[in-house]
Amino acid sequence: MIQIEHLTKSYGTFTAVDDITFTARPGRVTGFLGPNGAGKSTAMRMMVGLTAPTSGRALLLGRPYRDLPTPSRHVGVMLDATAQHPGRTGREVLTLAAMMAGRGRADIDVALQRVGLTNTEAGRRVGNYSLGMRQRLGLAGALIGDPQVLILDEPANGLDPAGIRWMRGLLREYAAAGGTVLLSSHLLHEVEQIAQDLVMIGRGRIVAQGTKEELLAVGGTIVDSPDRDRLAAALEAAGWAPTPRADGGFVVAATAGQVAQLAAGAQLLLTEVRAAGSGGLEEMFLQLTADDARDGCHSERGAA
Repeated sequence: MIQIEHLTKSYGTFTAVDDITFTARPGRVTGFLGPNGAGKSTAMRMMVGLTAPTSGRALLLGRPYRDLPTPSRHVGVMLDATAQHPGRTGREVLTLAAMMAGRGRADIDVALQRVGLTNTEAGRRVGNYSLGMRQRLGLAGALIGDPQVLILDEPANGLDPAGIRWMRGLLREYAAAGGTVLLSSHLLHEVEQIAQDLVMIGRGRIVAQGTKEELLAVGGTIVDSPDRDRLAAALEAAGWAPTPRADGGFVVAATAGQVAQLAAGAQLLLTEVRAAGSGGLEEMFLQLTADDARDGCHSERGAA
């Protein structure tokens, strides 16, 4: 299990991750989604002790990552498959991972077979690998300790359609056996097929979370009022993290009835309140994060 509690990371006046709270449960794949620069990678680095949080905490199997005995035996991590040493062979990379996890030579062979890398490929230098092969090697390193939790950042990047289908099956089997998977990906169609739970983040804050069925059924609610400042404040107070729309109003992860009831209690006039639609994960993602995507010219530190 992964428990994220009020996790926050600030760099000076810039907040890369802003008070996020969610749980990724055993036996399920949780999709962790957001535009480029939304804070996903920073949050995942905090989960595995690579970046210190400003406040809040991340618990993996009930403990901070650094407090786990031999962490890679409990949590498999793949954050950047391209970071592997190009001068080492694939087998050498896995040998180091096995040593850190307290595993032996036989486990290396099992991991290679599990991710579909041959002995010949394992003998080649990583610098000669394609991106897809590096992803397979990175996943082998994450799995070699036989962990209970997997934290994967863009694991399908560089894989061909057959490779993506293979990874989908592998992660489904891993979760079905009781493992916890937290998966960040920009391939929304793939996430929609594999994930049972979704957490969406924009500008460092969670804009929606829940089971895939709940979120796709609701699709959020579009709401507007002549007094948008008061409306935004009321929605924030209700914990619905309103997302501004380019053409006015907000999108919130709540039903139209809940929004109308809130407005009535706050004596707010609404000029629009309607379901945002349920056109699949991609449509919902674009609706909830349209105003959260950062322009390419913005490269605030740690916001990836």
